[in-house]
Amino acid sequence: MKKKERVRIIESRLDELYPNPDIPLWHFNEFSLLIAVLLSAQSTDKKVNELTPNLFNSRKTAKDIYEMGQNNIYECIKQLGLAKTKARNIYNLSRILMKSFNNQVPSSFEELESLPGVGHKTASVVMAQAFGIEAFPVDTHIYRLAQRWGLSEGINVKRTENDLKKLFLKSKWNKLHLQFIYYGREFCTARGCNGTTCELCKMLFPKRTKPIKTNKP
Repeated sequence: MKKKERVRIIESRLDELYPNPDIPLWHFNEFSLLIAVLLSAQSTDKKVNELTPNLFNSRKTAKDIYEMGQNNIYECIKQLGLAKTKARNIYNLSRILMKSFNNQVPSSFEELESLPGVGHKTASVVMAQAFGIEAFPVDTHIYRLAQRWGLSEGINVKRTENDLKKLFLKSKWNKLHLQFIYYGREFCTARGCNGTTCELCKMLFPKRTKPIKTNKP
């Protein structure tokens, strides 16, 4: 099966399964989404969603979070991996947003990636889901699926992102980003599928019999 046909099948099935995928992280504005995405690194969305409402409570802006102080931020998120580093980054980026951006989250990749703790993936999620700018952030699920579905060789995350952007229409990137994540969590999991088990793996590669070893990002 040619790659273009696999792309068509993937899009069709994901649209059937997840026609209107929601952002899996609890948030109420651009700033809370930025913080939630930052917190989700090496942590589950479920755990982040348990803690962020308490972190924000009645707080809504970068100034509100900055005025908590780094120690109080840490107390709210200490159950997460890398909590001390995340607390420091949240405190510092909140200060920068307050002083340099009038409490607003910037809507450019360059400015977002200049903030403490905000890498390309985090910036891409915020740009896509908060501002509607086309992006294709690659997390562990998308990285894994891209290899199992023969969409990228998985040399690294950057290469995978570029490969996916070439295969799918730009207007579909933001939605596909979420659809890939949901499918990877529900069906094509790291341990539950080896490239021969889930529905889409079998549809795309019906003659595949050997497990696919996927690289890690």
